[in-house]
Amino acid sequence: MRGHRYRVTIEHLGTPRDGMDRQPELVFEAVNHDDIIGIVQRIRASGHYSEDEAASLGIGLKLFSEVMLKRKDDPLFAALRPAISSFIGGLKDRNRAGSGEAA
Repeated sequence: MRGHRYRVTIEHLGTPRDGMDRQPELVFEAVNHDDIIGIVQRIRASGHYSEDEAASLGIGLKLFSEVMLKRKDDPLFAALRPAISSFIGGLKDRNRAGSGEAA
């Protein structure tokens, strides 16, 4: 499959309450048509989110939307498609405005 290939690692660092077990590390690979790291850098540069929030937003959104794109015929995603498209457009506009780029 063509695209940017990523290995995603999630490490459970803590729990909300004492006595809860931490989950084992989760590692998986994902392919995305976009440069996710570049997207996170642009979100961070916009100054609207903390470094960690920008990474969470960019990575989560791009991983989710890539599955939605690959599963375009799945009716589960039908109601979300227009809203996600609008949200991504708004995020791009905000990032351009925050970085001083022309829209």
